[in-house]
Amino acid sequence: MQPPPPIVAIVGKSNSGKTTLIERLIPALKVRGYRIGTIKHSHHDIDLDRPGKDSYRHKLAGADAVMVAGPARIALVKEVADAELDDLLAYFGDLDLIIAEGYKRTARPKIEVCRAARSGAPLCRDDPSLVAMVTDLDIEPPPVPVFRMDDIEGLADFVERRFLSRPEIAAGGAPRI
Repeated sequence: MQPPPPIVAIVGKSNSGKTTLIERLIPALKVRGYRIGTIKHSHHDIDLDRPGKDSYRHKLAGADAVMVAGPARIALVKEVADAELDDLLAYFGDLDLIIAEGYKRTARPKIEVCRAARSGAPLCRDDPSLVAMVTDLDIEPPPVPVFRMDDIEGLADFVERRFLSRPEIAAGGAPRI
């Protein structure tokens, strides 16, 4: 089994722009040849299966995990007791980076999104796992590198340098697409 890829959590208050940032960051990294996975933290129960479907019936019969496999994708429904971020990494071994949305209490590296419209101060300013901020606030002195919401290329450069240094790219090889 391959070791899990590096992971970075995008954190911030609700409606701070985390999802929008991730939607913009993924294509900026994909065009550079990286394979990206995401994990979205939710405080709500998740049910991807529909009553009457065979997979639903398998689950209803007592299966602890049900996977539906098609020609181009898989979906896994598995009972877990409030899985921690590290518990999920085994599912992403063939990727280059995992971007988690949420998980502000994890000790994993974090990039905080902090917008004036949602908050006057960062949540994670004193968190030792904070590695960067994306904000429209003037933070003095900035504890970590700071990017503006529209500086996706700058943020992608930072993520690439910090988390995605691959020997074949450093040696001048072509990135995998």
